[in-house]
Amino acid sequence: MSLSRRHLHTGWTVRAAAGPIPHALAGLTVPATVPGGIHADLLTADLIPDPFHGDNESLLAWIGLVDWTYRTTFAWTPDGNDRHDLVFDGLDTVATIRLNGAVIGEVANQHRSYRYDVTALLRDGTNELEVAFRAPVPYANQASLDLGARPRPYPLPYEAIRKSACSFGWDWGIATYTSGIWKAVHLESWSTARLAQARVVASPEGDGGRVAVDVVLERTDAGGHPAAVRLTVRGPGAEGSAVATLGGREGRVEVELPHVERWWPVGYGDQPLYTVEVSLENDGVVIDATSRRVGFRTVKWNTEPDAAGTPYELHVNDCPVFVKGVNWIPDDALPVRVDRDRYARRLRQAVEANVNLVRVWGGGLYESDDFYELADEMGLLVWQDFLFACAAYPEEEPLRSEIEAEARENIVRLASHASLVQLVGNNENLWGFEEWGWKSSLDGKTWGATYYYELFPAIIAELAPHVPYAPGSPFSPETGWDAASGRQTGPHPNDETRGSVHLWAQWNFRDWATYREHTPRFVAEFGWQAPPAWTTLTGSVDDDPLTPESPGMIVHQKAIDGNKKLTNGLLPHFRVPADMETWHWAMQLNQALAVGAALDHFRSWAPHTMGAIVWQLNDCWPVTSWAAIDGAERVKPLYHAMKRAFTPRVVTVQPRNADLVAVLGNDTDEPWCAVVRLRRMTFGGDVLAETVTDVTVEPRGTLAVPIDTALATARDATGEVLVVDAEGERGFWYFAEPRDSTLGDSGLSVSTRAVLGGTEVSITAAGFARDVSLLADKVHPSAQPEDGLLTLLPGETGRIFVRHGDDILLDADAVADPRVLRSANQLVVGTGTGDAR
Repeated sequence: MSLSRRHLHTGWTVRAAAGPIPHALAGLTVPATVPGGIHADLLTADLIPDPFHGDNESLLAWIGLVDWTYRTTFAWTPDGNDRHDLVFDGLDTVATIRLNGAVIGEVANQHRSYRYDVTALLRDGTNELEVAFRAPVPYANQASLDLGARPRPYPLPYEAIRKSACSFGWDWGIATYTSGIWKAVHLESWSTARLAQARVVASPEGDGGRVAVDVVLERTDAGGHPAAVRLTVRGPGAEGSAVATLGGREGRVEVELPHVERWWPVGYGDQPLYTVEVSLENDGVVIDATSRRVGFRTVKWNTEPDAAGTPYELHVNDCPVFVKGVNWIPDDALPVRVDRDRYARRLRQAVEANVNLVRVWGGGLYESDDFYELADEMGLLVWQDFLFACAAYPEEEPLRSEIEAEARENIVRLASHASLVQLVGNNENLWGFEEWGWKSSLDGKTWGATYYYELFPAIIAELAPHVPYAPGSPFSPETGWDAASGRQTGPHPNDETRGSVHLWAQWNFRDWATYREHTPRFVAEFGWQAPPAWTTLTGSVDDDPLTPESPGMIVHQKAIDGNKKLTNGLLPHFRVPADMETWHWAMQLNQALAVGAALDHFRSWAPHTMGAIVWQLNDCWPVTSWAAIDGAERVKPLYHAMKRAFTPRVVTVQPRNADLVAVLGNDTDEPWCAVVRLRRMTFGGDVLAETVTDVTVEPRGTLAVPIDTALATARDATGEVLVVDAEGERGFWYFAEPRDSTLGDSGLSVSTRAVLGGTEVSITAAGFARDVSLLADKVHPSAQPEDGLLTLLPGETGRIFVRHGDDILLDADAVADPRVLRSANQLVVGTGTGDAR
């Protein structure tokens, strides 16, 4: 008989079982959705307000202190199968599972699945299934007492429970303390054997390729009746199959294909995918089957020391890749609401911003299969952290066994994806051990070192040796661990001359212009804050008056001294505006300028620097944060800065010691032959000095063009700009900060026309117009500009496509409103809704 899988997703209810239960919920049974979570169920039943609105976060903190019990019934009749398994793909987090009153499992890990043989417990007729969750906050607190307190940056001991760390709150995240059956539940019925594991590896070999599948069976027949495993591979220009006979539990089957097409990252080629089907047969009958989609490519990270230190250089199909990356956090603080369509929208936005790699950060989740499948299809490379972040983690039981189990499961689940280019042990824990006072506070207690330096690399070597691994981020490849002395050996983990680094001094206490003091080999984290889109902000905060420090704003600002850092980071560049809307624009613009300048600088140093990963792509709720896309899925100006900095061909002006150079970056496979025109101009449009030169930039190359002193030196720094044009690409250099400049009224005029999918907005500048942007959501909540931060010379016209619903047209007068049509000029001359101060 073939394995049958029946979802158990109907008829569920939930009730509060113990804890500080509000009077309105006492004894109340609530309809529940599975897969789902308690917040979603209570919201659907209109029993709680939106946790993302106002200060509802604190009003709903009781949810994490309450035990919740989910129940359902299902009918079952014996079907002749030998075995019946109850399978939970994911439970959040600590629960007791009962079937027909009998305890079948005690679980405490959100990051893994569970399977129980319930053959002896099933009844012919109605069966009762119960999942009783314990409140995560008191459980974590007790676990911390049992295991011993460890250093961490936030109050609650998320390191003591295997649950998404950021569900306890982060410096951008709401504390939700979720509970629930957050992934699928099903009853699997089978006989003889089933595919317990199928580890698929696709390897290119010359013009062809090989698919190897290592199979592990679970069997009911003690005698080990021979079973056949059939492997079939189909894809562009290739098809093959093979059969292997297994007498025991394990075996391998391989297919060789004489010709395959290579899978490439976006921007480097196409993403052909091949379907791999694995079927288990008994006496010619298929009794179980699974499938994967794979791509043929090679991946390695070059970390061979050179004269400048140690590179951290990704090679795909032996081609060095300049990583244009973004960090990813859970896309909703209630992750059960993130479906394949939402993943697709977010990852498509990344691709449209010229991103080629997404780093899944270690304080969040192993995302669903949809995420990685979409990354395969779009050509987005994936760097996946193991789920450890910014804390010392106990290595004792019961955590150690849970951590090994989750690692094994997720390595197998993810390792076949063409997009996966690295597994990484943790986020910032190696750094924290060295610099954050952990050694004294730990006083000899474990902190996770053996996970990162021993356990994870051993499991990867066993289950997925083709997947590259690094013990942490940041990480210097020569850094190691001496268990006898309890010390890390070799270079500091955050040494910018070696491996990957995180740069946070700029945001925390230095001006963003000082990014240019760093020439790292690879930047895995850096970023700057700004509030969300205006419509997102005002839709989630009811303060009247709304100010940067009004109560709701502070609830939606989680960073320590966040507003102080926003102000201190703005003042070197602009004065602080007096009115709220202009303050909002100033902070959004400064975020974009900060990250854009850093990306231009890092890219200009390629191939010495071979990647930069912006913190962060997305948000999980409406909040002032480092994100480019806010919690309501609206882009911020930072998104446009990333898009421009990551464009395939780019021109920037960079300081090199006391000089200036124009740097051309060519991230394409073709030489870039360009006429480079350099002009020093007044803001009024007068050309004061000019040169023209022909250059050729090699494929995937970088070229620095010296700039003559006559061009690089201003007579009047406050009113001049250096403009570099190269075949449609343009870079600027300003000789003074905007606040010290003579930027005037840019005299913008606007026209609009309807186009497929939205409105094309044409903007013409009478004077010099710096960083012109549309805050189009102020005209209509659905309006999303696809470009921004246009800088126009006097008389020039720029165009921005604004995507929105089909039933509207953006009116030119509405778009021209100075609250919508924004520029850096407004922050200098005070032509906003209020004056700058």
